[in-house]
Amino acid sequence: MKHKEILTNWNVITGGPCTGKTTIVNILAQRGYKTTIEHARHYIDTQKINGFSIEEIRKNKREFQLNVLDMQIEQEASLNVKDQVFLDRALPDAMAYYRFLGLEYDERLIEQCNKYCYNKVFILDRLPLINDYARLEDESEQIRIHNLIIEVYKSFPCPIIYVPVLPPEERVDFILKNV
Repeated sequence: MKHKEILTNWNVITGGPCTGKTTIVNILAQRGYKTTIEHARHYIDTQKINGFSIEEIRKNKREFQLNVLDMQIEQEASLNVKDQVFLDRALPDAMAYYRFLGLEYDERLIEQCNKYCYNKVFILDRLPLINDYARLEDESEQIRIHNLIIEVYKSFPCPIIYVPVLPPEERVDFILKNV
């Protein structure tokens, strides 16, 4: 894969479902750091408000992924590359989900994923799986998605740091020490 990226001061918080990403991002925000939201959950929440069921929202996998991708592209395009930002997932996460769902990459996904080079990618070690209204994966799917995320980020020239399972505040301290 060809990389022509813009260097950023953005740090990605990622990992498979139920690794504590949003908890970590929320703590970072409470500590005064600039953060972003996780778009798949935001998209699901907005569609539910519009009267759609989870089954209806997730029925067309490609449409779901494209809508989430649109939101991620718009958000990353709105950020200043010089600002220190902690992202709750980033564009390459979409590649992992495309692979997981058996969808082929489209040109726009490839182009956007090659646009930015993140300062650091923090991959959170897995926690016990807890399903909720938006998270439908079982444990084997959680592991597969987690491994696909690692595989995808390894294909990019961004430094990866693995974050061990620790209490949330200690995980945040670990991340900040490694920025």
